[in-house]
Amino acid sequence: MLPPNDIPASEYRSAVFPEIHRDALRTLQVNLGYRCNQSCIHCHVNAGPTRQEMMEPATMALIPKVLAKYELQCLDLTGGAPELHPGFRDLVIQARHLNIEVIDRCNLTILTEPGQDDLAEFLAQQRVTVVASLPCYEAENVDQQRGDGVFKRSLLGLRQLNHLGYGQPGEELILNLVFNPQGPQLPPPQAQLEEAYRKELMQRYGIQFTNLFSLANMPIQRFAKQLISSGQLYRYQQLLEAAHNSQNLNTVMCRNLISVNWQGKLYDCDFNQQLNFQLKGPVDCLEDLLKLKVQWTDRPIVVGSHCFGCTAGDGSSCGGALQSAGVNPEQK
Repeated sequence: MLPPNDIPASEYRSAVFPEIHRDALRTLQVNLGYRCNQSCIHCHVNAGPTRQEMMEPATMALIPKVLAKYELQCLDLTGGAPELHPGFRDLVIQARHLNIEVIDRCNLTILTEPGQDDLAEFLAQQRVTVVASLPCYEAENVDQQRGDGVFKRSLLGLRQLNHLGYGQPGEELILNLVFNPQGPQLPPPQAQLEEAYRKELMQRYGIQFTNLFSLANMPIQRFAKQLISSGQLYRYQQLLEAAHNSQNLNTVMCRNLISVNWQGKLYDCDFNQQLNFQLKGPVDCLEDLLKLKVQWTDRPIVVGSHCFGCTAGDGSSCGGALQSAGVNPEQK
């Protein structure tokens, strides 16, 4: 039985998300596996230290070939903690040799894990763009969402990156931070929040960064279970639907990105991957991409009720809010 503050399941009717189609393919986003040194309560992939799913070397070897064949501009590496995959560094080097931007979605604490002492230096040497989760500049809030001691270790990681030139004015090493709300509400305006982050992180800790990305929490996997246990799942979904902004349909990340899971299967985005909503079309895995030359423009994208999380309010994607910059963050 749901707590009384939620909408009864029998009375809830999900809205239908509009049809959307692809633009030109720009980014390959690859989930290297679900193993992580953290177990965050909002994690939409249920990552953690005990997860064993990791991409096989044979599958990983296909990635540089796909990047070259489709003349892609960006390789976006995620997990879990993608750096824990033993092939992470070789893959980064191969992609950089192709002159392709590499994004590392880093949880910051990985930089102080045993065996990762030189990770920050490696990222800087390869000029990898770091996208780092830091859901607040208050230690208590971060530790509540991500685990005891995470904020302190995150600051250590940020200082390592700053020391190497990441996030510094005039430097080319990009350090983008990621904010997501602690509970079932929309994130505040990104520009306003970024200003507060800059002020507080500099004054309190001497930390600098390039941009702040503000993301809504998706009502799937671990966060969905949290919503169910607190009796807020349907009300949160209703909030997302009521805040839908049709202007964001033109700039959602799935229009120029393909998501690859640890087995090499293809999806329109990382969230569809977790719901096992596979890509529509003539290909369903990396091997197929090499066998066929697919034209991506105008192909339909698989959508569902969770997609309202990307279009609510200012909108959000893997590149932050969609409305604040006035352009698609994936095309910057």
